Formats: sequence, C-alpha cells, structure tokens
Amino acid sequence: MLFVCYPKCTTCQKARAFLEERAIPYEFRDIKLDNPKKEELREWQHRSGLPLKRFFNTSGLQYKALGLKDRLPGMDEEEQLDLLAADGMLVKRPILAGEDFVLVGFKPAEWEARFGKNGGNG
Repeated sequence: MLFVCYPKCTTCQKARAFLEERAIPYEFRDIKLDNPKKEELREWQHRSGLPLKRFFNTSGLQYKALGLKDRLPGMDEEEQLDLLAADGMLVKRPILAGEDFVLVGFKPAEWEARFGKNGGNG
C-alpha cells in the first residue's frame, strides 16, 4: 500500500499516526520530492470512484495563486491531470493507494471504515 503525503502537513501526520497505531504496513512517499505521475493519478482517480476535482488541494497556496477555483470548471480532464502531475503541492493529501481502493485526504471515519478501529482489512 502506498502512502503519499507531505511530511510537514499536520493532516498527513495524523494519517500516518493512524496507520502506525494500527500496525498497517505502507510504503511512504513524500509528495514534494516524488510527485504523482499523470498515469498514477488517472489510475487512482479510477480506483477511487471520485471526481478528479477531489484530487486538488483546494486549501493550498498554489491552488489559490493559480486561480483554479474559477479555472478548473473550464478545463478538461487531461488538462487537470497535467496540472496535478506538474506540482505535488496541488494534490490533495494524503493519498493512500491499495490494490483495490484509494483514499484521498484524511477523514478518520472513512479510514476506520476501510481498516477498522484496530487495523486489519476492515
């Protein structure tokens, strides 16, 4: 399972603690040093069942600086994927990608539904 995050992000730190408290194994990846590639993002979006806009870090400085709130609705999926693949700080984090699921952002109830309160497969 791949855990993609920004180590300085407090939400990512909480998500990592969630995994470690439950002894859930994962591969760590720093999104700032190793940004998700376009094909990875496309695959994750497919597996998650979420709209692509949910993969954007809407509270991030870069998102706001680029005026993406107004620009995204006029962009096609390829343009959006190109943007996400170009800058890891535009990507919502953390991302937890398993073989048959992808969780975007850290919502404890959602993660507990997947893993249970004590870990395992939930």
